[in-house]
This record gives sequence, C-alpha cells and structure tokens, in this order.
Amino acid sequence: MKKVLIAYYSRTGNTDIMAEYIAEGVRLSGNVVELKKIMTIENEKDLEGYDGYIFGCPTYHKHMTENFKTFLFMAQKAGLKGKAGGAFGSSTHSGEAPGIIFDTMEFVFSMKMTALGPLNLKESALDSDEGMKACQDYGRSLGAMLA
Repeated sequence: MKKVLIAYYSRTGNTDIMAEYIAEGVRLSGNVVELKKIMTIENEKDLEGYDGYIFGCPTYHKHMTENFKTFLFMAQKAGLKGKAGGAFGSSTHSGEAPGIIFDTMEFVFSMKMTALGPLNLKESALDSDEGMKACQDYGRSLGAMLA
C-alpha cells in the first residue's frame, strides 16, 4: 500500500468536499490517504514520506489564492521530482487554479502527473452524483499510478 497526501485550501467548504471525495477514490484504489489543509503544513519536511501528492485550491479572481502560491514555493523545496501528482479545485465560473497548480507540479517540480489532467469542478456540480464520481475517479487515477 502506498501513501498519498491531499494538501488543499478551501475558502467556502467546496474544496473540502472535493478533497474528501478524491480521498475516497484513493482509498478505493487500495492506497492510504492523508488530508491536510495547507495552513497545517509548516515546512517542506511536512511533505516527506508520501508516494503521491494531490494539491487543491479554488479559483479566486481567475487565479489560485495567495496562500496557495506561498504553499507552492515551500513545496518546491520538498524534492517531489518523479512523484505521482494531481491538482484539483472548484470554481463558480472560470476555474484557472487547478491548471496552474497542475502545470507547476509537472513542469517546475518535475512530477509524474495523472493523465486526467487537472480536475476543475463548478461548485454547482459538487452536489451531483457526477461531481462525486469525477472526484472519486480522480483519486482512483492517481492511486492506479502507484501500483
């Protein structure tokens, strides 16, 4: 069994919901998952010991939140090269944050990213079976990379 960290920020609780559903998918793939809000991660050493990483942040004013940018600068020091990765977030209209995070993980951190690309869900889809399934499938996808 491999260990996955889902590190995320949620402004209104919607990204919390996504993180929980993604964690279910990771567990369904036979892996262990730990969820952490980025405010609880004090330094790059707190990112050690995982086989896969999924980072999440909502889109806020067509970008990720400032605290998530700071988190990514810290995460860059953690030596995540070659680790499995994914990125997700919720939005009301535009949804740029997951793509920016995904690209940072792939091209700056040199991580092996899920073939599904970034997961961006409209907040209105979170209460639907399709939204829940999309999140679970995303977690399963990353879990499958660890087999």
